Amino acid sequence: MAVLDLGRQRDAVAAEASNAPDEAPRVEARGENLLAVCFTAMASPCELLLPSTEDGAARELGLLVAQEAWRVEKKFSRYRTDSVTAWIHENRGIGIDVDPETASLLDFASQCFDLSEGLFDITSGVLRYAWKFDGSDRIPDADAIGSLLTRVGFDKLRWQSPHLFLPAGMELDFGGIGKEYAVDRAYDLLAACRAAPFLINFGGDLRANRSPSHGPWQVGIERPDTDRQATMILDLEHGALATSGDSRRYLLKDGVRYGHILDPRTGWPVAHAPRSVTVAASSCTEAGLLSTLALLHGAQARDFLEQQGVRYWLLE
Repeated sequence: MAVLDLGRQRDAVAAEASNAPDEAPRVEARGENLLAVCFTAMASPCELLLPSTEDGAARELGLLVAQEAWRVEKKFSRYRTDSVTAWIHENRGIGIDVDPETASLLDFASQCFDLSEGLFDITSGVLRYAWKFDGSDRIPDADAIGSLLTRVGFDKLRWQSPHLFLPAGMELDFGGIGKEYAVDRAYDLLAACRAAPFLINFGGDLRANRSPSHGPWQVGIERPDTDRQATMILDLEHGALATSGDSRRYLLKDGVRYGHILDPRTGWPVAHAPRSVTVAASSCTEAGLLSTLALLHGAQARDFLEQQGVRYWLLE
């Protein structure tokens, strides 16, 4: 019965995942009793980890997870011309109705904006037109940043589900929540047809249903400015972990490092932020939001996380 259910779910997801790459997910052995089904989505290496599973069954489960990741990417990516995001941008200045899934993400973004007092803002992506975090010393002109700030602010659009009015010149960018949302979506699909242990990892944002028989999952936290060198190993029995940091995107001028985490209220990088923040939570979306908000709080990151009452790890 589980195989039949999985097939139906896979076919339904595949119908919306036509942007799947030419290469199918590949199965790799990780030690004696662990398989990894690997693929690429959202510009990140992704994997599904399964203990003590036959290759064929692992491939089937991995394809379900991969197709859901590709579906979310296809639907919400700002880099695609056929995404919902692109369609919303094409209709700027016009009132439109969005589908239920998009409405749910907009509701979440609205709540995040309000609760963070504007620190988390999915309209702030336009600031990328001024900031190019390529490791150079090219700091943008303050006037250019100020001009872009007139196009930033979730409170400037009109949103009453499912009705959306995006003013001319503004943009939406779901990138700040998209990968974590994809993890949770894939997790829900897999949990519906599999009780055995599994861990979903999309570029370091991950979620597990329970521990394998040999003990907790072991997760490495990358040291900033290294090539995937783990600075600590965490034990994860179940739940989600998400990490936010600025190790690869920055500017450096006169000895001052400008990380890519921008305060959408000022348009400038957050000062004195940790290099990396990892948060544990029940869902990947929640963990990702809290880790990002911690960075946006700069020097007060630790105080912010303490107030949330969550497990966290900071690298400074």
